[in-house]
Amino acid sequence: MESPRVAAVRGSERHWYHHIEVKPETIGRVLGAGMRVAGRMAGERLSGGSQQPASGGQPATRAAGKAAGRATKGLGRAVGGFLRPFARVGRVVMLEVAGVFFLLFVFVFARTMWYTRASYAHGPDHWKFLIAAGLLVLFVYLGVTSFLRARRK
Repeated sequence: MESPRVAAVRGSERHWYHHIEVKPETIGRVLGAGMRVAGRMAGERLSGGSQQPASGGQPATRAAGKAAGRATKGLGRAVGGFLRPFARVGRVVMLEVAGVFFLLFVFVFARTMWYTRASYAHGPDHWKFLIAAGLLVLFVYLGVTSFLRARRK
């Protein structure tokens, strides 16, 4: 039979294990805490070389602000460097999506032209035919040039 002390220790081990385990709903909290600690450490390291006496107040605050600005600029450059390849692919995909979107309208206007083809010269739907023809040409141009621009990038 176990002593009450051993049973209490085993019970607390199970209790601690339950709190150590990372649940999906707390991953964001863990990452947020890690980012705050890393940011604080980076700020301390950046301001460590240019520490001034805190008695004046304002020079120390100004130095800390400059250090934070340098850290923010560096972080922005790092994120920009990481995202640069994805930006190129994103532009190409957006141009292709726009080309498909424009070519969908080509089918709509081609259908309208087909139904009003009997009125192309002089008829009740003459203006509808001419407007559909003009929009068809415009959207063919936009769709084709969108794909050509995507190929060049």
